[in-house]
Amino acid sequence: MRKYELIAPCHFGLEAVLKQEIIDIGYDVTLVEDGRVTFLGDEEAIARANIFLRTAERILIKVGSFQAETYEELFQGTKKLNWEDYIPKEGKFWVAKAASIKSKLFSPSDIQSVMKKAMVEKLKEKFHIEWFSETGESYPVRVFLMKDLVTVGLDTTGESLHRRGYRKLVAKAPIAENLAAALIMLTPWNKDRILVDPFCGSGTFPIEAALMAANIAPGMNRSFLSEHFDQLVAKRNWYDSMDEARDMVDLSIDVDIQGYDIDPEMVRISRENAKLAGVEGLIHFQKRSLDELSHPKKYGFIISNPPYGERLEEKEDMPALYKKIGERYRNLDSWSMYLITGYEQAEADIGRKADKNRKIYNGMMKTYYYQFLGPKPPRRDGK
Repeated sequence: MRKYELIAPCHFGLEAVLKQEIIDIGYDVTLVEDGRVTFLGDEEAIARANIFLRTAERILIKVGSFQAETYEELFQGTKKLNWEDYIPKEGKFWVAKAASIKSKLFSPSDIQSVMKKAMVEKLKEKFHIEWFSETGESYPVRVFLMKDLVTVGLDTTGESLHRRGYRKLVAKAPIAENLAAALIMLTPWNKDRILVDPFCGSGTFPIEAALMAANIAPGMNRSFLSEHFDQLVAKRNWYDSMDEARDMVDLSIDVDIQGYDIDPEMVRISRENAKLAGVEGLIHFQKRSLDELSHPKKYGFIISNPPYGERLEEKEDMPALYKKIGERYRNLDSWSMYLITGYEQAEADIGRKADKNRKIYNGMMKTYYYQFLGPKPPRRDGK
């Protein structure tokens, strides 16, 4: 089976979580950089990584890398790559995205244009044709420039992996599914512990937690570009990987996952999304205000994405809101609380300094993941 270097982009600040995920599904990580992890795998790995990884943005096949400080060097470096090994003569190909950091070449549109011309020239030579119909499957290419090092990858995913297929309806300020999954993974939560999201919005945190608890692979209910890359990934790899994912599902588990929102429409949306994800029986969604946040059990978890006050008219409400979060949290005996927010005064208004604090970029927005740690529950006999 053919071996590849595979690149998995992710949210900045969450590379270690993705690295561990890749190791856990059985692959060797070769490089961890800001915003992406590179690992080794065969064609089966392309299918399994797309289906099983919860925190990646997409899976790229690394076509090659080279130094380029001028557009001529970019053209020649791109042309030297073995495009004929990846793109058939009827394939539709283009540079879908170019990102440049600390490099002399920085215009995405110019980088994309030059690379497309170089790809055409190389494939003309290899296929001995002058014109490409591009009527076949899509082969989008993504390129990263870092300090003049050009890394070129073929996208095997298509629509970003954060789109699981269940979130047809969204809240006003939704958190991406793969980011929510990564933030849950940064906590000690497991399916035997209580989880409450008091600002559940469209239900992303509770749904991602339920998917983990039931061992439901995040890519089970969607399709991927490389399902049609017959020259790169044999169909049997997709069938086998999907069978593996189905065999792992366990909906018989007993869990306590709850999502609250003050807006009844958000509660309705959350329930609908949970149904589409196949986990509606594992989550209790309820219209409830922050004032009503309470739970009789100990050692639970609050994991949430509260309002940040992004809009000017909301900013004046933030101190009172975060003060209330602090008050309700102090009334929950032995609980832990994990909040992602762009509100800079969160700790001061909550009234407690976080035990851990991680800077994370939610898209282009700088946010903080505040981690308030409660005590560990006592060990049960036999555990």
